Amino acid sequence: MNGKSRKLWAQHLSGNKKSSQGVDTKALLRKVPFSGRILGIDPSLRGTGLAVLECSGSSHKLLYSETLKFTSKVSSISCLGKIHESVAHLTDLWKPRHVSCEATIYVQNFKTAQIMGAARGAALSAAAIRDIPVFEYAPLRVKQAVVGFGRASKEQMSQTLAQMLALPEALPFDQADALGLALCHALTWVPE
Repeated sequence: MNGKSRKLWAQHLSGNKKSSQGVDTKALLRKVPFSGRILGIDPSLRGTGLAVLECSGSSHKLLYSETLKFTSKVSSISCLGKIHESVAHLTDLWKPRHVSCEATIYVQNFKTAQIMGAARGAALSAAAIRDIPVFEYAPLRVKQAVVGFGRASKEQMSQTLAQMLALPEALPFDQADALGLALCHALTWVPE
């Protein structure tokens, strides 16, 4: 995807109203390239993806990524504590300007929704305590901003990010999702 396409997607995804020529002049005046670090979080009880993205103008660089993997032998409460500790450590170490997290998605299973909500809460509480602004994006929006297709597979997402950021190899899916969240924020955020 070229830069022009990315800009069009960013404009489309920001939800701004457009003039009769299809251009939102107010948004264009406000849109400046994001500068600073973004911590991307793809929350899950047993496989939370984390990524730190450095943004400077139109340049983006992955500084760090990891997946917090916990076996079923680790209690749910311990997992939540470790998620909170890891996010707290990364925010203290990398000093992100913003946090980008996957928004709550609709699931039919109540227990799954409860577990996902707890994992999100554990991660986001670390950012909230430090007064770091948190932005939430639906998976469809992230895929549209990064890949250009809202129904892209995890493989497509990981490969596209590796190409866009000149990574030596594609990231594991949880890390790629976290990096995609950070990049989506960098490409679509408009200051108020």
